[in-house]
This record gives sequence, C-alpha cells and structure tokens, in this order.
Amino acid sequence: MLLTFAANSENAIPLYVVETDGLDAVLSNFSDRGRKWVVGQGFTGALGQVVSIPGEDGSVDAVLAGYGSAKARARGRFHMGVIAAKLPQGIYRIADGLSGADLEEAALAWLLAQYKFDRYAPATAAVAQLVAPDGVDADRIATIATGEALTRDLINTPASDMGPQELEDAARALANEHGANVTVTKGDDLVEAGFPMVHAVGRASTRAPRLIDMRWGNAGPQLTLVGKGVCFDTGGLNIKPGASMGLMKKDMGGSATVLGLAHMIMGLGLPLRLRVLIPAVENSIDGNAFRPQDILTSRKGLTVEINNTDAEGRLVLADALTLSDEDNPDLVISMATLTGAARVAVGPDLSPFYTDNDDHAAAIASAARAVADPVWRMPFHEPYEAMIEPGVADLDNAPKGGMAGSITAALFLRRFIESPYIHFDIYGWQPNAAPSRPKGGVGMGARAVLDALPEMLGL
Repeated sequence: MLLTFAANSENAIPLYVVETDGLDAVLSNFSDRGRKWVVGQGFTGALGQVVSIPGEDGSVDAVLAGYGSAKARARGRFHMGVIAAKLPQGIYRIADGLSGADLEEAALAWLLAQYKFDRYAPATAAVAQLVAPDGVDADRIATIATGEALTRDLINTPASDMGPQELEDAARALANEHGANVTVTKGDDLVEAGFPMVHAVGRASTRAPRLIDMRWGNAGPQLTLVGKGVCFDTGGLNIKPGASMGLMKKDMGGSATVLGLAHMIMGLGLPLRLRVLIPAVENSIDGNAFRPQDILTSRKGLTVEINNTDAEGRLVLADALTLSDEDNPDLVISMATLTGAARVAVGPDLSPFYTDNDDHAAAIASAARAVADPVWRMPFHEPYEAMIEPGVADLDNAPKGGMAGSITAALFLRRFIESPYIHFDIYGWQPNAAPSRPKGGVGMGARAVLDALPEMLGL
C-alpha cells in the first residue's frame, strides 16, 4: 500500500496545532466570530480535540487541533494520527504549531493513520489527506511510511495466502521495484546446499521450505538483514493449544519487518550493500516432521538437541546467520517474533534488542527516541550460556525451566555468528488500536535501525 502526501493545493484547509497553554495566542489570530465559535465548542487544546471553524458560506475556514501538554504527550506517540482520523475527507496543511522533529513525527503519523488492510474488505471510510509540510523531507517520510505499510500488509495476510511461496513472491516484487537480485534455494535442495535445519523445520509442510537471498547495491559497507519467515507455526509435534495458535500467521513478522526496512533503505538510496536473508517455512505436522529428542546438525556444524519443536525459529535463523557470516559483512541484524518471554518482559510496544557493541546500542537507543520507535536493550548474559548446553549435543533449542527465555534464545543465535551482530526479538502485532497503528500487524524497530545506520556503518 502506497502512503504519500497530497499534491499541494491552494484550497488546502489550514490546520493549527494548539497546546493547552497556547490557545489564547492562537485565537488572537482569528476574528471575534471565530474566537467565539471555538470557545462555544468547548475547545481547550486538550490532546486529540478537533474543532472546525466555519466560514461565512458554511465551508471550513480552518481547523484547530489540540496537542495537550508535554506531560500528556509523553504517555504516547503519533498523536497527529488521532487528529487525522477525526477529520472529514479533504486536503489539509499544517499552518502552525509544530517544527523540527515534532513536525516530522506528525507528518509520518498522518501517513500511517491512512493505512488500511483492505485486501479482503475494501475500506470505505474517507481519508483526510495532508500536504507535505514545509521543512520536512517528504520523500523520505513517504518512503518510510510505505515500507511500514508493506510490513503490515505481509503480517496481516493470513497463512492461506502467505506461505513460503508468497513470501518469496513478495521479496521478488520488492527486488524488481528497486533493481535488486534474488536467488532462492528450496525443498530438498536445502539439504545439499547446506541448510539442514531450515529443511528439517519445513519439510513436514506441503508448502516447500526455502532460503530467500536478496542483494542490492554495489558499493559501501555491507549490511545483512535476516528475518524469521515462519509463515505459520503449529508448534510441530509439540503442537500449540488453539489459543496459542490463533496469531501464528504473524510468526513471519521478522521477515516482514526486514522487507519493510529493505524498502526504506533501497528507496532512500543509502550508500551501502544490502543483503536480505529469509528462511521461509511452515512448521507443520506429518509423518516426516522433526521430533523432540532429535539431534540436528546445523550449517555451522554445531549439533542441536530438539527439546521442543515449537522452538523452531532459532533453528532456521541459525542456518541463515551462518550463511550471512560467510560474506564477512560489516553488520548483521536479525529480526524475529522469537519468544513469548520477550513479550512478557516488555509488552507489545517495545522492541527488545541484543548487541555486544555499546556504540551500536547507544546509536539505536538515540535513534529510537528521535523517531518514536521505542526499543529496550537486553543482555547477552553469559552466565546463562550453560542453560543452552545439554551435554548430549552442542546446543539445546529449548532449555527446561522457562527462565530467561528471550536471553537464552539470543545466546543460541549468537553461537552461529562472528560478525558484528544485533538481534531483535519483536512481537510484530498491535493488540489494540493506537494512534496511527490499527489493531494487527505492525513494524517494530525498523525505523530506529534506519535512523541509526549512518552512525553504525559510517555512512
């Protein structure tokens, strides 16, 4: 879904953003009639309030949008998305009240508020459009918003229409849009090509597993993005209960997020070499499904005891991470809807991430604050390494006890890579509608990473 600004129009309705303590100053710009109208409507500048000021002929002369206080805004983000959703169809321009980073966030919030997943039920509601505000990079904001929309669309699509083949199709479509190249290894060829764990996890499905490999760019530092592409997760032979299986169409949220981020990177023409690796599988049940207590040998040569077939994401990522390392990239970032433990620890709104590099962590944290994409650093806590060492094999894919589940999963992944590495354990789902984020699939961490890349890679 393309999210973009309206063409500039002389008839665009001016919108004044008003903080509660600045209402009097704004009203001084209007006629006595306009001031009386605003006061009579009970407008105070409270966060999310909207009032239209009618002209002599009944048309809308201007709109005031309440932006509350700094304290009120601190409890959320994308407040302009609430305002955009309340406005009737038309074209608007932000006339006053915002500048700098606040104006950029508001513009992005407006675009993201336009998102509708309309593949199965076309949207009928009118959408208020915004003229790109002066002083912002409109092309950059629109590219970021469209990348986020791609992520949302992919996650929201049910598994019946988003299996490994459809995920490959999405990657190829993105590559064609930006002049990238894609190679795919699938089915039994995965074994011969050295992706035994990708094959083991996906072989029970009627939809062939595959490793999707996309490359773009010819110069600059190399960034490799690795996204978990489990298009549906039954849990395998350790089958999930129905309540836990209900949202498993989103278990490819990591791959959706890296594809959205890849669109941003390529669309903005960042001076780097990009590689995107997606192990795409469906974790199903059949007579040839991998079993608890099986021991798999990974691409890296490390053996893995399977103590829960529902901890499959780390297995497919491990082979992909090993492949990424063989290229000696400057930075590898994996994104995955990997553990329920991460969701329990920080909830659905924060993106937990792991890195051994303090400079990278600081860059991501700073960028996250700047672009309203909240993250939280988690530790590669080395005393827990023993928890993933079962004795009978090099590694255990599901340590007993349930303690530190996100950390042990991250430690497991770190065993397969030597390059500079950052891992995101995201949720990928908005459980309740929020400003500019309807209930459903959502990108997490991508905008923070995008903003941090120049510092992390010296661009």
